[in-house]
Amino acid sequence: MSLLEEAKRMAAEFEYSAEDVRKGVKEFMREMDEGLRKTGSTMSQIPTYVTAVPNGTEKGLYLAVDLGGTNFRVCSIQLHGNTTFSLTQSKVAIPRELMVAKTSKELFSFLAKQIESFLKTHHNDHFQAHLRRRLTMSAEDGYRDEQAFQLGFTFSFPVEQVGINKGYLIRWTKGFDIEETVGKDAEIDALRLPVKVAALVNDTVGTLMARSYTSPGKTGTLLGAIFGTGTNGAYVEKLDKITKMATIKGSADYDKSTGEMIVNTEWGSFDNQLRVLPNTPYDAALDKGTPNPGIQMFEKRISGMFLGEILRHAILALMNNPGVQLFKDDNSSTNDIHSTTTIADDSALYRPWAIDTSFLSIVKEDQSAGFKVTRHILDRDLGVFAASAEDAEAVKILVDAIGKRAARLSAVALGAVVLATGRLDRTANPVAVTSEGKSPCPPQSQTASTEAEVGEDDVVDIGVDGSVVEYYPGFEDYIRQALREIPEIGRQGERRVRIGIAKDGSGVGAALIALVAGGVDAPGKK
Repeated sequence: MSLLEEAKRMAAEFEYSAEDVRKGVKEFMREMDEGLRKTGSTMSQIPTYVTAVPNGTEKGLYLAVDLGGTNFRVCSIQLHGNTTFSLTQSKVAIPRELMVAKTSKELFSFLAKQIESFLKTHHNDHFQAHLRRRLTMSAEDGYRDEQAFQLGFTFSFPVEQVGINKGYLIRWTKGFDIEETVGKDAEIDALRLPVKVAALVNDTVGTLMARSYTSPGKTGTLLGAIFGTGTNGAYVEKLDKITKMATIKGSADYDKSTGEMIVNTEWGSFDNQLRVLPNTPYDAALDKGTPNPGIQMFEKRISGMFLGEILRHAILALMNNPGVQLFKDDNSSTNDIHSTTTIADDSALYRPWAIDTSFLSIVKEDQSAGFKVTRHILDRDLGVFAASAEDAEAVKILVDAIGKRAARLSAVALGAVVLATGRLDRTANPVAVTSEGKSPCPPQSQTASTEAEVGEDDVVDIGVDGSVVEYYPGFEDYIRQALREIPEIGRQGERRVRIGIAKDGSGVGAALIALVAGGVDAPGKK
């Protein structure tokens, strides 16, 4: 078998058919319902105590911090009240040793120093005034709540929330593993800084809030979804369907007047039992090398943290196949650039987690003659020198298959939420043509247009964020293709789904939740 034939055979292992999509949606909806009824289910369906979404008229200055992956971010957000905002921020990489420390003290001390540094740099007058008050006031904290920044703390890990600003860590994900912290409150109020944690925020909830603040028109956002380092979704659910609320011990009081609450699905753990999820040898090899084998199985097939590692295992399998010649030349005459391919001893192919998802995005987009771009990046990023055009094409075949599967799996989650909430059942006469008018996802095909001849009242608005959905070429097109293959959605339903990038959900969204938590009222979108 030739190299390209074998690459295509392996790519076929990643195919996720229309029937697979339909089965996935059915199982996803079942697990959603189970999670609303009881705790301890595979899909956590965590109540967030956020019972309203913004409408773009909110104003104020708020602080937000974001611990959600490999970076820690501090930002201040000025909401202008006209669907726009101004943002000031700083970002720092989290040292790997703090992600796996014995206790969380080291991690939170590091976070405190970053917050202090940000306040000194960007809000020094406020910070110095706080220091003076702390020296003169008898209160232990040295400040009153009204003198502190209201802070939204984006803590993007599974948390059992018992109030809008209180929750207990269920488990670490995304490479963090500090066992001592599991089961404890994610608390930073004790840092003695002029901030008050008004809201404990999941980045996906923040994405939903940010999208609803900035989205065009009057239709409120149904769903916020992250497709980046990790993947997760949060959506607006009817309160009477969240029956497990009655069983949550120590639950804080919350506003029931809206009849709705945002639910954090934690869908990264969907189908850990692999009832409907695909499971190639490369998925199995990846899972075996993670700190949490058997957990977050949906996320491990979709998110940016894992796609490069899936590709690495697939390439290694192709390299180790004695029947094909990947990155191997008998002599220079068999290589189209008249050299022989060599692989560096420290190549990323030999190092777990060394292939970044940006590699897949670049290869996917490569339309150059002889795959020159792919060959260049194989050299630059993977240490594969003088790869042939055939080598590059084989890698591209695998990249295309892995990315397409990730997008079609993502459609399972989006489609299931749209169907489970009954949003497509709410119909109105198409009286207007809406347009995004905001930062779009990558260009979508004409047949995938969500707005043409769709009235504003018929739009189902979804906010998305993350490097995969924003930068992987064609990701949204693949999602839409799969949505059309779900019988209950079809082409007409897919056209009603408006997908828009919600920039900075973990910052702006956290600020908006801090605002809601502070009791600021504004007429909401319907």
